Amino acid sequence: MAARFAKAFEDHGYSVWWDDALRSGEAFDEVIERALREAKAVVVLWSKTSVMSRWVRAEATLADRNRTLAPVMIEPCERPIMFELTQTVDLSGWSGDAAAKGWLSLLADVQGLVGARAAPQAPRPRAKAPAKTQQPAAQAKPSVLILPFVNMSGDAEQEYFSDGVSEDIITDLGRVSALSVVSRNTAFSYKGKTVAAAQLAKTLKVSHILEGSVRKSGNRVRITAQLLDAVTDAQIWAERFDRTLDDIFAIQDEISKAIVTALKVKLAPEEKRAIEQRSTTNSEAYELFLLARQFERTGSERMKPLIVRLCKRAVELDPNFAQAWAQLAFAQAELSQRDVPGASFELAQQAAERAVEINPELAEGHAALAEVLGRGSSMELVAGEPHLARALALDPDCYEAHLFAGYVFLGQRKFEEAIRHFEVACALDPIAYRPAGMVVQAYQALGDRENTLAAARRARARCEKLLAVEPDHSGALGFLVSSLADLGEADRAREWARRAMLFDPDNLRLHYNLACGLAGVHDADAALDLLINVIPRVNGGWLSWIEIDNSLDPIRDDPRFVALMEAARTRIGAEA
Repeated sequence: MAARFAKAFEDHGYSVWWDDALRSGEAFDEVIERALREAKAVVVLWSKTSVMSRWVRAEATLADRNRTLAPVMIEPCERPIMFELTQTVDLSGWSGDAAAKGWLSLLADVQGLVGARAAPQAPRPRAKAPAKTQQPAAQAKPSVLILPFVNMSGDAEQEYFSDGVSEDIITDLGRVSALSVVSRNTAFSYKGKTVAAAQLAKTLKVSHILEGSVRKSGNRVRITAQLLDAVTDAQIWAERFDRTLDDIFAIQDEISKAIVTALKVKLAPEEKRAIEQRSTTNSEAYELFLLARQFERTGSERMKPLIVRLCKRAVELDPNFAQAWAQLAFAQAELSQRDVPGASFELAQQAAERAVEINPELAEGHAALAEVLGRGSSMELVAGEPHLARALALDPDCYEAHLFAGYVFLGQRKFEEAIRHFEVACALDPIAYRPAGMVVQAYQALGDRENTLAAARRARARCEKLLAVEPDHSGALGFLVSSLADLGEADRAREWARRAMLFDPDNLRLHYNLACGLAGVHDADAALDLLINVIPRVNGGWLSWIEIDNSLDPIRDDPRFVALMEAARTRIGAEA
C-alpha cells in the first residue's frame, strides 16, 4: 500500500522518500529523522498495525509539530487519541484510482503543504508572438484573493475581530465592477493554511493576493496588509496602520482604496460611495456585533441571552445598525422556539423587519426574516422561502441564509438541496458545528455511506474542538453523540449521552438531540426514555419539526413513540 501511494505521488512529479530507500549499514533512526525534518509533506498511513507502532506515532508527532502532517486511513482502525481531532482522509482499500475523491483530497492537501515550501512548477511554455493581423486580446480585469487576516493579538478569542475585518474588505472590493474578487467561501477555506502564491494563482486563477494581520489590544489596533502579484510573489503595495478602534472603518476604506489605486482600476461614483458606506460608524457597536455573531456560530444555547444583550446594546449605540438588528432577530427566534421567558417570535420579527427597513439590500436581514417566519409558532418552514431566496440573491455567500435553507430542504426531505446548502455553510465557516452536524443527517437519508462517514468525522472533530474549550457545550454534545452513532461507535455514543445528561440535565433541546443520536444506534429504549420528558412539553412548532425529522425514522413506528405524538397533538390542539 505504501508503494502504491509512493508511485502515485511520483507520477505527479514529487520526490518521494520512504523506508525502502534505506541502505544497508545506515543508522536508520538518524536517516528517518533527517528525512522527516527535510520533507515538505509527511504522509502517515494509519492501519491496525501502524497505530500500534511507537515509531509511527513518534514520526507522526514530529510531522504534526512541523506542520507537515497529511494523515491517511488505509483500513478501519482507531487512531491514536492525540490524532483523533486531525482531519484524516479515508482511503481504506484504495486500489490506486486516480479519480477517487479521497485521493484527490489527499493530493490537494499535499500540494498545499509542498506549495507552501516551494511547490514544484512545470516549465512555463514560451508565449508565441501573435500574427501581425491578429488583434490584441482585451485585457482581463484583475482578479484578487483576500486571504483571511491573521489574528496576532495573542488571544484566540479575538479571532472574531480579524475575521470581521477580512470580510468587510472582501465585501468592499466585491462592489467594484472592474475587479474579480474571490468569494468569501473560497477565501476562508485557506484560513490557517500556508500556500505559495504561485500555487494559489494556478488553482484559483487569480492575478493578485491581499494578505495581512490584525493585532488588537484594548482600544488600540495594528493592521498590516500587503498586495502581492500572485504569479511572481512580488510586493505591489504594503502598509501598516497603528490606530485606535475608532479608526477601524477608516483603515478598511484606506486598504480598499489603496488596492484599487495599485491595480489602476477606475471607480464609478456609485462604487466609491458603496466602499465608503458602512453598516455602522460606531466602533463599539461594530465590535459588539462581531462578538455576538461569533457566539451565534460557535456558542452553546446558554450564549443566546448574551447575544441578545450584546445586540441590544449595539442598536442602542446605533439604532440604524441593520446587521445588529438581524443578529438580534436570529437569537430572539432561537429563544422563542424554546419558550424562554421574555422572548417571543413577535419581538424577533420586529427586529428582522427593522433590519430590512434600514437596509433592504442586506442579505442577513432577509435571512433573519425568513427564519423568524419559518420557525414561528406553527413551524411553517416554507413561509420564509421568499425572503430566503432574496437573501441568497443578494449575497450567495450569506452563511445564515445557507444554514436555514438547509433546514428548510431537510424538512421537505429534499436531501440533495439540503446537502448543497449545508455544505456551503460548512465551507463559509470552518468551525461552525450546526451545518456540519445537520448535513450528516441528509447524507444518511440518501443512503450515501461514504459521505455520511466523512461528514460525521468532520462533525465529530468540530464538536470535540468546541468541547475541549467548553465541556458542557450542549449543542456540541448533541451533535457529537449523533456523529459517534453514525460512525458506528455505539458505546462511545451512549457514554457521551450519559455524560451530557449530567452536564446539562434540564436542557430539553439537548435531550431531544441525544434521543436522535441514540435512535441512530438502534437504542430505542434510551431514545424514548429521553423523549418521554421532551414531547409532552414541546410547543406546536417544535412538534411540527419532530413530525418531519428523519433522524427519528428508526423509532417512528414504535408504539410508544406513536402514543407520545398522538398525546402531544391532542394537547396542542386543545391549547389552540
